[in-house]
Amino acid sequence: MTKEPLLEILRGNAKYSTTELAELASMSEAEVSEKVAAWEKDGTILGYHAVVDRDKAGDITCTAFIEVKLTPERGGGFDRLAMRIARFDQVSSCYLLSGGYDLMVTVDGKTLREVASFVSEKLATVEGVLSTATHFRLKTYKENGFIFGVEKPEGRLSVSP
Repeated sequence: MTKEPLLEILRGNAKYSTTELAELASMSEAEVSEKVAAWEKDGTILGYHAVVDRDKAGDITCTAFIEVKLTPERGGGFDRLAMRIARFDQVSSCYLLSGGYDLMVTVDGKTLREVASFVSEKLATVEGVLSTATHFRLKTYKENGFIFGVEKPEGRLSVSP
């Protein structure tokens, strides 16, 4: 969560109009426009996207979550290697982690074989990559706060003991 309510509203639904955002954030439309423009300019807001149910859209993309163990570099830690990995076209997300692995990399490919080739020919060959563990997305239940595959409930959930 951020201390900026307007940013949280936008994270939940970037399709709100300026009028709707102003009402929800208790601001004027001019203030909303000014803040959003400033955030876009300074890189606070990097972009906007839709959360798409890939199954309903007929998307047969193969997605993998790859845990990567790295050798940290003197003076730079993991940053240079992580940015090198993040720049590959196949990489859609790259995060520094705590725990047994150093990075979590999300990769999209047309097929399982294409993802496997990326891991073996590009990712694993990067100097400083010690090991990888690849996990393939089989089904999505929730993404960016949206539940998949269920109709919206028509009221309150029942309470059970």
